[in-house]
Amino acid sequence: MNDVRRHGMRGAHHRLRLLFLLAVGLALTACGGGSGGTSATTGATPGPAGAAAPTSKPLTKVIFQAGYQPQANLPFVAAYVAKDKGYFAEEGLDVEIQHSSGQDAHLALLAAGRIQFSTAVASTILKQRASSNVPLQAIALFGQRGDTVFAVAADSPIKSPKDFEGKTVGYKVFPSPEYLGMLKAAGVDRSKITEVAVGFDPRILMERKVDVLPVFRSNEPDTLRSLGFEVRTFDPADYGVPTLGVTYVVNSEWAARNEPLVVAFLRATMRAVAWIQDHREEAIDVVMRYAPQQQRPHQRYMLDVELEAAQSDLTRRYGIGWMEERQWQALHDALVEFKAIDRPTDVKQAFTTRYLAQVYKDGKLITGP
Repeated sequence: MNDVRRHGMRGAHHRLRLLFLLAVGLALTACGGGSGGTSATTGATPGPAGAAAPTSKPLTKVIFQAGYQPQANLPFVAAYVAKDKGYFAEEGLDVEIQHSSGQDAHLALLAAGRIQFSTAVASTILKQRASSNVPLQAIALFGQRGDTVFAVAADSPIKSPKDFEGKTVGYKVFPSPEYLGMLKAAGVDRSKITEVAVGFDPRILMERKVDVLPVFRSNEPDTLRSLGFEVRTFDPADYGVPTLGVTYVVNSEWAARNEPLVVAFLRATMRAVAWIQDHREEAIDVVMRYAPQQQRPHQRYMLDVELEAAQSDLTRRYGIGWMEERQWQALHDALVEFKAIDRPTDVKQAFTTRYLAQVYKDGKLITGP
């Protein structure tokens, strides 16, 4: 998952796949054009039609392709609501909402100019810039903390990461930088831990085959509880580990040429976030039109958790989505330390608040185009 998560760190095969997809996207662009609005892409999942434009003024078509299937991830919901309530139209945008076919195809399409807006976790942006210099750039940070936490059974004797010693810890693909950073911060002797690859089915924790399991904070804890298995979680950020979550991401070259469109997109979606905070059940009504196969209570859990993760002292001062260089630099340095990226990269190129600064004033939304 970006993204969603599905948002984990991937290896060399991941980078090769993105480069292949990018090459395909560039070929498609050469055939079909790559500026402004674009046609639908293979594997994309369109959502229901949004509110009609309140004015006869021509709208500029752009594509937002969410980095995963339809669900209540906050940046997805913000786009759903902005379209449904006509916020995009009021900003002069005709936004086509799509969903990625997976395998980071949305990032290749973004780099190739086939779509204009998408989602990606901060670590993925840094990894892609470091490995292949793909011009991905975050324009709003929703995850002020990372997506991954570490779950144990509610009745487990484990009370801190130090208690991981002598236990079995599962990992999905390979031990993540968040995990390694938490062990270091808590003074854990990793040689005393049994680490096993377990894939993505969280029921392995229910079956007591592992004592600790990495999970996405807005997903598996609720899934396990719905199956009657209560859990507790450990958040690496609570131990001083630099972690960041999902962002809105653009092709920086396209964005620099189309600044008014980027600002308009952010103004509409940040307005939607403000509405969502006070109308959560109504927001889930909108989500369910995009994701009728999903369980409504789980979608509400996901939204609540992600709204909480989007808040920090920084966002309370400057507005939802805000970010600073120190956050990105700390994450970057952790990724370098634990060899999660190939080489150092310039974090100043990986994110910008240039556009968001035109959406907020003193932490309050500026309304009107």
